[in-house]
Amino acid sequence: MAGQGRAALAPAAPLDRRQVASRRASREDDVVAVSGSGAAGGVRPDLEQVFRVHYARVVAVAARVLGSRDQAEDVAQEVFLSFGRSSVSAAEAGGWLSVAAAHTALNLLRSGRRRASREVAAADGAQAVPDVADAVVVREEHQRVRTALSRLPRKQAVALLLRHSGLSYADVAAALGMSPGSVGTTVRRAESALREELNRHASPE
Repeated sequence: MAGQGRAALAPAAPLDRRQVASRRASREDDVVAVSGSGAAGGVRPDLEQVFRVHYARVVAVAARVLGSRDQAEDVAQEVFLSFGRSSVSAAEAGGWLSVAAAHTALNLLRSGRRRASREVAAADGAQAVPDVADAVVVREEHQRVRTALSRLPRKQAVALLLRHSGLSYADVAAALGMSPGSVGTTVRRAESALREELNRHASPE
C-alpha cells in the first residue's frame, strides 16, 4: 500500500506498561460490571479470559481507524459488552471481536461524532509538540487518509484494517467468512481504492 495509507493505519502512540495495565483493569471492571447488571444469568464465565486475551488487539484495530487510543478503548468496551450478550464461542471470539471493532470504529468515524473530541485533544497537546506546524501537517494528513478510508466499501475497509492489524490471511478469511484466496485480492483492491480516494480529494499543488 502507498506510504500515505500505511502512515494513517499506524497504531496510536504506545503507552507505558503501567498505563496500559491500569487502563485495561479499569475497562475490564466496567465490562464485567455492566454485563453482570444486564444479564439475568450473570456474566458469561469466559468473558474475563476473552477480555484478557483479545483486549490489546481490539484496541489496536479501533485505534488504526480513529487515531485515538482513548476512543479506541471506548470502542473496545462497547465491543466486549456486545460479546458478553452474544452466543459467540470463545474459540471464535478473536475474529468476531476484531471485525466488531472495525465496524464500530468505522461507524464512529463516518458519523463525525469523534471530531469535537479530536479537536480538543489536539488543542490540549499542541504546546507539548516542539514544531506545531509539523504536527498540524501530520494530523491533517492522517485525517485525510482516515476520511478516505471511511469512503471505501465496508468489506474492503474491514479486510484492510484486519490485515494491517496483524491478522493472517487465514484469520481475516475466517473472521469475514471469505475464502483465504480472496483475501489478498480484497486487500489489494482496498489499497487501490484508498489511493484513488486520496488522489481524488488531494489538494491542488
